[in-house]
Amino acid sequence: MTIAITGATGQLGRLIVERLKTRVAPARLRALVRTPAKAADLGIQALEADYDRPSTLAAALAGVDTLMLVSSSEVGRRTEQHRHVIEAARAAGVRRIVYTSLLHADTSELSLAGEHRDTERMLKDSGLAWTILRNGWYTENYMGSVPGALAGGVLVGSAGQGRIASAARADYAEAAAVVLADAGHEGRTYELAGDSAYTLDELAAELSRQSGRTIPYRDLPEADYAAILAGHGLPPDLARAIAGWDAGASRGALFDDGHQLSALIGRPTTPLSESVAAALRA
Repeated sequence: MTIAITGATGQLGRLIVERLKTRVAPARLRALVRTPAKAADLGIQALEADYDRPSTLAAALAGVDTLMLVSSSEVGRRTEQHRHVIEAARAAGVRRIVYTSLLHADTSELSLAGEHRDTERMLKDSGLAWTILRNGWYTENYMGSVPGALAGGVLVGSAGQGRIASAARADYAEAAAVVLADAGHEGRTYELAGDSAYTLDELAAELSRQSGRTIPYRDLPEADYAAILAGHGLPPDLARAIAGWDAGASRGALFDDGHQLSALIGRPTTPLSESVAAALRA
């Protein structure tokens, strides 16, 4: 039975393929990507599959039993793009879809949640077997702030004292590989998050400890944080979105203590200290 992975050349998709290859024969795997040449190093079959061109999806999904639908990176267009994939999968005879959603997507206040709710609904209405992986925040999202914090001597944000139960992308990828390769996950929705939550104050303290410098955390009003991000070159809409996600974190939107991720992968999730160390080495 063939397992196909969409977005297989993306940051998460590559890690899913890597983990799957330790559980499933590479000959059973298929990378679905916009540009197959970019997938040459994955060591598995790669076919063109563009969320915006349904004709490419039909051919790419032929003979696929299980589809790993990695959510589109194009926020604002995800619902339409995911609909194309789900409809093509159903037409091609795909039996099951595993989807990367958002932590607590059904109740989350984050602006990202709506498109994930739409996709979850489409999956449940599709008639196909499904598994929903509600991924929490990637620790790497905050590690992207490390160079700026070191350069400016301060870590800024709008998360207040909200606790962030993030995990490394590799942890989420391993969970996806487990669900794709093993039986017993159909009809299940998993809330996936890191074992240990932290505040941005605690992140700043860990960064200070490892860098040997004093890097405090400065909490800002959401609009002020968005303005700083825009001042560093981010498009205004994206700057406002990031600041809004931080503000959501201040109200618990990135917290979960169910430990379903570590239960799935059979080990503790990657500690914050390891992610900070990797960011400092980069």
